Amino acid sequence: MQLYLKYFSIHLKSVAQYKISFLLTTIGQFLVSFNVFLGVYFMFQRFHKVEGFTYSDVLLCFSVVLIEFSLAECFARGFDTFSATISQGEFDRIMVRPRNEMFQVLGSKIEFTRIGRMFQAIIMFVYGVHNSNVTWSIDKVLTVIFMFIGGTAVFTGIFIIYAAFCFFTIEGLEFMNIFIDGAREYGKYPISIYGKRVLQICTVLIPYALIQYYPLLYLLGKSRNQGYIFLPLLAGVFLIPCYLFWKFGIRHYKSTGS
Repeated sequence: MQLYLKYFSIHLKSVAQYKISFLLTTIGQFLVSFNVFLGVYFMFQRFHKVEGFTYSDVLLCFSVVLIEFSLAECFARGFDTFSATISQGEFDRIMVRPRNEMFQVLGSKIEFTRIGRMFQAIIMFVYGVHNSNVTWSIDKVLTVIFMFIGGTAVFTGIFIIYAAFCFFTIEGLEFMNIFIDGAREYGKYPISIYGKRVLQICTVLIPYALIQYYPLLYLLGKSRNQGYIFLPLLAGVFLIPCYLFWKFGIRHYKSTGS
């Protein structure tokens, strides 16, 4: 933990050297997400409900997913840019250091500019909480906290898979953006609206529904199944196969010789 805090301090000092650049990039991140918010807003001006979910319900759903994604992208950004580490031969240096390779990649990049995206998500979350019909209690507060934890873990796991593929392909695979940026985009609506088959895939294969749809049902009072409270934590188990795939990739790593 002390070493990770050292990494954190280095990245923070680096950002502080270019304050205007950091500020403009943060504002840019805010505006990019704001465009998505406008899309949701204008759609609900025409349609007042989507599969029984109101505008406030969708904002609550979207804001939670956006916070989860922003946290993962902020602290696990090293995996998202891992293809450059492989192609430039930097991973050779990582492997000879007396620390875990995954830990070093995790600390190699901390993206503070994602604060802009997170700030907008927090605003939407507050609005959604204020205008939704949620009757708040301890169990529902825990549900939201577990959603944040489980969602961050799932998105981090996807970043790890993306990075692990680079051991075999050198360059990153663009199709993985379907599961990364795509998940953030279609995550703005409850997953059930995309059909039963998609819901099944997002429950069993990649557990998006465990961090979004099912706990949201409990949160909004559409289900009384208290097991939904803990499903986001169960989704954290997704990190195990991601880690195993990463270790498999390391065993088959061959230097680019750069």
